[in-house]
This record gives sequence, C-alpha cells and structure tokens, in this order.
Amino acid sequence: MSNRFALRPVFYAALMWLCACVTAYAEPLTRDVLAPYIVPPMSLGDQVNDQGVWQLLNSGGAEAGYVFETEPMAPLPGFSGAAINVLVVLDLEGRFLDVQLISHNEPIFVSGLPENLFYDFFKQYRGHSISDSLVVGSPYGGGSEGSALVYLDGVTKGTASVRIAHESILAAALKVAREKMNGISTGPPSFPNLDYREDLTWDDLVTRGIVTRKIVTNREIDAKFADTLWEDDDPEATAAPDETFLDLWVVDLGAPSVASAVLSKDSFTELQDFMSISTKDEPVLVLETARHGLVTEDFVRNTAPNLISAEQGGFPIAFRDSDIYVELNDAVPDALHDGAALILRTDRRLGFDPTSEWTLSIKALRKHGSFQPEIGSASFDVTHVTPARFYSRVEQVKPSPPWVDALRNRQTDLIILGVFLVGLIAVLGLRLNRLAGHPYFTPIRLGILAFVTGFIGWWGQGQLSIATPLAVGRTALDGGSYSFLLYDPFSLAIWGVTIVGFVLWGRGLFCGWLCPFGALQEFAHHIGRLLRLPQIEPSAEWDNRLKWLKYIVLAALVLMLLTAPARLDKAIEVEPFKTAITTFFIREWYYVAYAVGLLLLSMVLFKGFCRYVCPLGAVMAIGGVLRGRKWIERRAECGSPCQLCKVKCNYGAIKKTGEIQYSECFQCLDCVTIHDDQAQCVPLILAAKGRKLGMAAK
Repeated sequence: MSNRFALRPVFYAALMWLCACVTAYAEPLTRDVLAPYIVPPMSLGDQVNDQGVWQLLNSGGAEAGYVFETEPMAPLPGFSGAAINVLVVLDLEGRFLDVQLISHNEPIFVSGLPENLFYDFFKQYRGHSISDSLVVGSPYGGGSEGSALVYLDGVTKGTASVRIAHESILAAALKVAREKMNGISTGPPSFPNLDYREDLTWDDLVTRGIVTRKIVTNREIDAKFADTLWEDDDPEATAAPDETFLDLWVVDLGAPSVASAVLSKDSFTELQDFMSISTKDEPVLVLETARHGLVTEDFVRNTAPNLISAEQGGFPIAFRDSDIYVELNDAVPDALHDGAALILRTDRRLGFDPTSEWTLSIKALRKHGSFQPEIGSASFDVTHVTPARFYSRVEQVKPSPPWVDALRNRQTDLIILGVFLVGLIAVLGLRLNRLAGHPYFTPIRLGILAFVTGFIGWWGQGQLSIATPLAVGRTALDGGSYSFLLYDPFSLAIWGVTIVGFVLWGRGLFCGWLCPFGALQEFAHHIGRLLRLPQIEPSAEWDNRLKWLKYIVLAALVLMLLTAPARLDKAIEVEPFKTAITTFFIREWYYVAYAVGLLLLSMVLFKGFCRYVCPLGAVMAIGGVLRGRKWIERRAECGSPCQLCKVKCNYGAIKKTGEIQYSECFQCLDCVTIHDDQAQCVPLILAAKGRKLGMAAK
C-alpha cells in the first residue's frame, strides 16, 4: 500500500507543473529595442515599410543601407515551430555589414548546446555579398579551393537549426534587395575575357558600333529650353543654330582589345594596372569635343561627375571618375585628342552588364540672372552596348538544396542507420517469435538497446522529441513550409520507420526499440534488479490513473502551442531527452538532476517516465490507432484462467481478460516468449500433462 501512496506526490506535482505553464505572447520589437543592435557610428534611420525594414544612416546622416528582421520578411519555422528572428544590416552594394541573432526557440540551443555557438555562427556573414553563393557546411568530397561557393561553418548537433536560419537570411535579404536596393545584382556579373584578343583600330570600333556617338546641335538645345525661363540665355546657340553643341563619344574599355585601340601605350598600361587592382570595376571612356564639356567647374576628381548619369533596365548605374590620365592612341582623330575626356568606373556587382544595352544621360545647364541665378537643365541620352564576345560570365553555381547537403553530410550515418532499421524490422516482422524464444534474447535485446543509445542517441542525435510534432502543428496553423523536417534526415528516417511501425505494431517499435532514453531507463531497471532494490508495483487503480497523465501533459503542450508558443521551449523540458542524449548530461544542475532522477526512479519503477509522463509516448499511443492487426497471439485460456502474461508484463499492458492493450505495449516480447514456451505457458503445460495422462491410462 505504501508504494501506491508513494506515487501520489508524483501525480500531483505533474499537475501543478501543468497549471504553472501559462504565459503571454512575445511583444514585437520596437525602435527602442532595435536601435541598440546598430554599431556606431552607424545609426537607425526611418522605417521604410511595415515589414520591419529600416534605413541605415552613416555618421553624416546619409543613407548607407538597410536594416531588417528576417521574421517578418521570411518567417521559416524552426524546430520549435517558431521562426528564428535575425537582424541583418546590408550596405547599398548588398554586402552584409552585420548579422545578429535576435530571438529563437530552437530546442537544441535552449538550455542545450551553448547558445553562444548560435550567436557566433552569424558573425561569418560579415563582408560577404548577397551575390555570393553562400552555403552552410563543408565542401563535399574535398576542399573549397577554387570553388565558387562560400562555405559557412555550421554548428555540430545544431546544423539543422543553422540551415533554417541561413535560408531565412538569404530569403529576406534578396527580398529587400529586389524591392529597395535598385540595381543590386544577385547573380554573377560579366567580366572582360582577358584571353580574347582581336586586332582593332579606332575606325573598326566606329564602323562596328563598339564606339557610340551622340551629336547635339545648338538648334536642338534651344528646342529643349524653348518656352522656358532660359530660352534666350545662350546667345551662341541662337547666333549659330547649326553649329555643334555636344559631340559625345562613349566606349567601354573593359575589353583589352578595345582599350588598346583607343588609348596610348602609357594610358593603356595605367588602365590595366587599375583593372588588376580593382577587378570588379568596369571602365567606360566618355569624350566630348564640342563646347558643352563633361563636367562643371565644381567637379572634384575621383567622384561622381555632376553632369553625367546612367541607367540600365530601369535601375541607376553608379559611375565615378577613375582618376586615370587619358591619352588617346595616335590612330584616334585629332579632334578627339583636343576634347574633354573621362574614364568612369562602376562596380559590376551592382548589376551593370556591359553586354546589355544601357543609357548614358548628359545634362546641359543654363543660368538665368546675374545675382543668385536660377539654374535650368535639359538632358540628352545616348544608348550603348558592347558585343558579348569580349566578355565572359561565370556560370552561377547554385548551391544544392539544404536537404541534399544534409543528406551528404550524414551519408555514412544514414547508411548505418538504414542497415540497422531494415534488419530490425525484418527480424521483428519475419522472425519475431524465434527472436523472443531465443535463449539469449535478453542479451540480444540489451545489445540492440546499447546500439540505439550509443549510435542513434549520443552519436547520431536521433532522439525523437515532442518538439517535432508540435512544430508540425505550428506550421499547419501558420500555413508555413514543412521543409525544416528535411534538414535533419537522420531523425526523419526514424520518424518514417516509426510511422510504418504504427501500422505493423502500434507504438511498440519506437518506444520499445528505438528510443535512446527509453533504453537508458531499461538499463537502469536491470541495474536495480542486480542491486536487489525493492520494486514499486502500482495497483491497477493507480496504474490506470497515471497512464492518463501523459495525455494531460500532451494536452497542456498543445494548449500552450495555441496560446503561449514563446514559452513552449521551456515546457518541452518535461522531456529529459535533451539533457540525457543531446548534451550528454552537461547542463545546468537542475536539468541534470531531473534526468538522473528519472533514471533512478526507473531502477524501482519500471520505465516510469515512459509509461506515465512522456508526451511523445502519448503521441505514439495515439499514432498506434493505425495498427492494422493484433500481432501478439492469444489463446482462449489467456486471462481465464491463466494470468501469467499479465503478471509478468512490466508495462501493465495486458488486461485481466488476457487482451493486449496495444496503446501501452512497448514490444518487450515477454508475453510472446511465454506464449511459445512449453515450460512457461500454462495452457501448453496443462495440455502436455493431459497428453501424458492419456497415454498412461492407455
């Protein structure tokens, strides 16, 4: 009787824990919370949309990039079902200035692995561009030298969570780039093919359209300012309307064959030296031989020319002066030698493609009045393109889908796991009775459980958890993607076999053979028997009560999923799996005490946690409804009069009637052993005695 009452505190303590697990939704970030993440001298500017995108301001208050959270832009669910929220800071050229973790509920990092490992992972993005092919992991089959992929080191045991965060960052960053950062290219730019050579002259460039010319007469410029305040402010244009106002020449000098046909030997050498230093810049020569010129008196070298702008595909092209001395080839007409010349440059990574048509605009200015004159302007456009034969383009290397990388990274483990699972199912499905009747069944079973604990649990991190079904439920409610399941193929394989096991055996396959913590409890039970510790044997009444507790725990977790998901990660700690399996008992003392306490309890109460508390066990029991057969054979005498199997069943999974309660069956096979053993099964023993008595009577 005392053993029965010893269970009451456990029952009531669990109910009190369930009642205490109530909290509120996490509040969204405010400006005051977000601003401290920005490192001075940068600062947070104005909010530019309702999805958490803000301006990044430099020390002078000018726009220098964008700041945004990933959750509003790309809320990919993590393993808790909640999104991982990361702060991303991009400059105007699409480079990551900073990436910081804001919040997460990933079970592996919540009181599990050191959380600083998760925070440190995001530091690797700094300095990389959104146009880089960033992947998490290590090169498959060799080193990364010469690879177009940029590898970010993952976190051992937390790779799946890291991959989800990485996908969120890329999705959000590309969305911001497309919507807010005009001209940012997310693909590889074209670049001059230095191996391609073509013998060209200036005349060849002109006749083949490699040089573009734009002529504007005084009459045309007057027409631009007609009927405006500035229509009479250029007497020279009025006096000679047919004279040339603008004679503009444009040629892209990125290709060496083109540059050598335009520039003198010294200028060509200087340009090549510049190109070797600045490998990402595209140089464009503009010449003007008429009276307009290219810049104003206020122009400062090595800055953007104040009269010239350009665009391609509707996006602006950022041109700057290269500050290179321009001396033309002797074959170039003398008139061009005497004109104004600038070699401008733009970063190809910003989306500029020399082989696609682009437009250069040059602005003409007029002043009206002597004191504080009013300035008027008009623009003229010239369209230019360079033949593609002078350029090459790196074929964009598309990273493998994350689930493919996950499979590759765990290839060996998955092969070993696959062989084990196939062998286990084959033995249980085809030779189950022979296995149960084997004289060394217990050592064989314990050997399998040792493999499950060591390889599947501690090495493979394949301990299934209630976190996964809850995450699936959260994803279903949010209408999100289930792709996060693919990031952990090792556990997914075990889930797959477990679900197949529902149909064949009910919950028993996983709970009895594939659960690492369940295996630890079974080892603890055997140690308790060796130590001859007194065993707690709940009465049938208390056993039935306690078996409902796991369903109450599961219901509480589901309720929390719907009402307080931010605190769900703490509530899931009712499972000791993370402590005992994921972190090898290296955690805060109270988590370790809880896990060790459950194992000590198993020494006197057979697998008490599995039978009475485990919410995952409740899910498995519900899943066992799919069972399509009664796989444990029974006889008419089972239950009446024979109660041996019921008495021997440590799980209390056999009713007085002899019927198997499959929702509580852990597939230990003890009853199967008894059923087939002529030395243990009472009906077989009686039948054998009857035969002997009959033979003796004869």
